[in-house]
Amino acid sequence: MLNSQHAVYVGSFDPMTLGHVDVVRRGARIFEQLTVGIGINPEKNPLFTSEERLELIQDILSDLENVKVACFSGLTVDFVKQQQAGVMLRGIRTLSDIETEFTMTLANHALEPEIETVFLMASERYSHISSSLIKQIAQMGRDSAADKLEQFIPEQIIKPLLKKFA
Repeated sequence: MLNSQHAVYVGSFDPMTLGHVDVVRRGARIFEQLTVGIGINPEKNPLFTSEERLELIQDILSDLENVKVACFSGLTVDFVKQQQAGVMLRGIRTLSDIETEFTMTLANHALEPEIETVFLMASERYSHISSSLIKQIAQMGRDSAADKLEQFIPEQIIKPLLKKFA
């Protein structure tokens, strides 16, 4: 039986943004247990390796006792079920996210009807943040990039991110 007080929040988190952290922190207040699942897609070429993402995210979320972090490949619903979680937590930033998430939720429900999806709206101050924006600032910001990035990503990620573009 799946646990309805255990949620899983998945993404590539390449890199994790303050918006992601906000969803995790809010989700950790709602659910007894929250697992952050780092999706590994062999067809994508991520900036950070899965091991780097795992270590960075564990560091960022280390103060949350009811949150664990794990990597996975394959279908998200299979990972959620493997974690014995009954809820998939998703963050929504924009109207276009709603359309994409709606389609994905219908597919996930068809694959695994026992798993419910719960959406959290992005906090206003994070709704414009995306991983591609972060990468663009890091790549083009040069000397002032660190100061610019601190409003978008956790400080633990700034130096490793800038090192990727050095």
